[in-house]
Amino acid sequence: MIQDCPVDLPHGITLHCRVSGVPGRPVLLFLHGFPEGAFIWDELLLHFARPENGGFRCVAPYLRGFGPSSSPQAVDAYRAKHLVQDLVALIAHECPGSALECLVAHDWGGAVAWNLANQQPQLMKRLAIINSPHPGAFVRELSHNAAQQAGSQYMHFLCRPDAEALLAEDDFRRLFAFFNTPDGSAPTWLTDKVRAQYRTLWQQGLQGACNYYRASPIRPPREGDLGAQAITLPESMLTVDVPTLVLWGMDDPALLPGLLDGLPGWIPRLQVQQVEQASHWVVHEHPERVAMELQRFLLSKQ
Repeated sequence: MIQDCPVDLPHGITLHCRVSGVPGRPVLLFLHGFPEGAFIWDELLLHFARPENGGFRCVAPYLRGFGPSSSPQAVDAYRAKHLVQDLVALIAHECPGSALECLVAHDWGGAVAWNLANQQPQLMKRLAIINSPHPGAFVRELSHNAAQQAGSQYMHFLCRPDAEALLAEDDFRRLFAFFNTPDGSAPTWLTDKVRAQYRTLWQQGLQGACNYYRASPIRPPREGDLGAQAITLPESMLTVDVPTLVLWGMDDPALLPGLLDGLPGWIPRLQVQQVEQASHWVVHEHPERVAMELQRFLLSKQ
């Protein structure tokens, strides 16, 4: 069973979480991306809470700015340090004095997870990243790879002051189009039920979600804006010492396979699993494969 649980953090932010499993059991924390919500993890929350799959306490928050969670107005409230602060406080609430069994994260959730794993690795035993670029690889590819620069141009659209209004037009036509297959049709996983979940989420506001893009300096260059080409990240901000699984849908049109190059140099204990015929939305497309790879990772000796 999945329950909805608001968690009031000490610094004034409330994160609404979907939770499954018994409190006090080892914790798996799941982080969604854009333009998603905590419900994308429902199948995995139920799977990993079952005794035969580990009996974990599974927690999936709506990140700051999404759905029913707190949505500060200021763009600066979505800088990495504040997003990391939310996770540190949520982990302290869920497993006081101990570490997550694993932090599992997709897209923007992964961006925050990379930062947390670099800054406070003691808060997790393992890290699993799904189609979310390591910051060092992302800055490199946005600076030098023309295909990745082209694939990421949508980030500039989401920074526009009228982005929220445009995204909401025609029953969120542009947002639903993010999920389209290469031929422009809707994917089979986008059922009427899932559409309704997304519609309910987006009707609660889009400003916070767009503010993630406005607050980030990592974006593709364009005329008058150097973007990532103006960024130099020290190696100390890029290393991740916890055992890490990177699970990657290889047909992601926005995050290209070149983002996997060079990862072992930053992540000594790394496993990479490439998922063929899977897009950015691999959690929706192949939940059984995601569960299987996570299960294998949790049981591995690394």
